Amino acid sequence: MTPFTPFTSFAGGMLIGLAAVLLMALHGRILGATGILSGLMRTGDRRDWSLRVALLSGMVLAPGLILAVSGTWPALEVPVPLAAIITGGLLVGIGVSYGGGCTSGHGVCGNARLSRRSITATLSFMITAFATVYMTRHLIGA
Repeated sequence: MTPFTPFTSFAGGMLIGLAAVLLMALHGRILGATGILSGLMRTGDRRDWSLRVALLSGMVLAPGLILAVSGTWPALEVPVPLAAIITGGLLVGIGVSYGGGCTSGHGVCGNARLSRRSITATLSFMITAFATVYMTRHLIGA
């Protein structure tokens, strides 16, 4: 069972929201991880590319910062085989392509801008997530 962590979750959500607001206020950019990652393939604008590298570097290096501050790695438990992780990643990649963005872009930034497309996307992935958890925990019994 997943532990209930309201304070840690709240703090993480606040940091993500703050990062999204600061990126929009200071750079006029939306904090959508997939868009940031895909933009690395375009090298025309050096400043834009550098910003993308900085954002992705922060995402990758954050666990090391937690280790440096607390002395322990963040808890990470992935109770599925590597093949399932790879398959899930591919499916998410396909979904992101068709959905015009990822959960962070739509759920945090798009909804804050009252984007109809983002509200629809967020409702779609939340309903799918609820249904998946219900089927996995109550029907399949995993």
